[in-house]
Amino acid sequence: MSRGSPRRRQPVADLRPLTWNVAALLSEPLGSTRDHDVAGVTIPLPDDLRLDDPIQGHVRLTRTNRGLLVTAALEASLDAECSRCLRAIEVPIELRIEEEALPSLDPDGQPIDRAGEPDILRLNDHHELELEPSVADAISLAEPIAPVCRPDCPGLCAVCGEPMETGDHRHDEDEVDPRLAALLDFRPAEQAESSPGPVTDERRARSKVDGRTATR
Repeated sequence: MSRGSPRRRQPVADLRPLTWNVAALLSEPLGSTRDHDVAGVTIPLPDDLRLDDPIQGHVRLTRTNRGLLVTAALEASLDAECSRCLRAIEVPIELRIEEEALPSLDPDGQPIDRAGEPDILRLNDHHELELEPSVADAISLAEPIAPVCRPDCPGLCAVCGEPMETGDHRHDEDEVDPRLAALLDFRPAEQAESSPGPVTDERRARSKVDGRTATR
């Protein structure tokens, strides 16, 4: 029985594209650097953010007397929605990161007390720099509050709700958006109780009697 041809190993995707082992750099003189190119990187984002184009750019690591200085120049784009006309748009963003990363272990392999600097970026126990959380935070901060498809976007028609730049929006004064028509029959309870309601023959007769009583 003949053997089949050997299977080729498929390349394994890098599951941690923004993680680098820096053990060698930490043993080098102050000022030593490592440069890393970033291309085609996607990461999970908080707050329902979605990448439209992957992250790309450059990261430089510089040896300092305490650890590493991390400087990054990255760019990407977000899948967003125009705040005026609600159409899907692509929002380019630029990220600039500069922060210090310190070891988690001392030269003897013992954990370092972090109480004095609880918020500073730390290398993990394998002397790896994990930059993904910092990049995700930078993207959240770079997200525009009210993105627009273009600066002069006219938005939506207040009557029909369609984009102002399409169609005819010369609506009659009494024309109402069908989606809001049901609200015309709604009246608060207090207003309904105080409303005189339809005039009937019984109400007309009762008002005449009340009028005679008042004149006596």
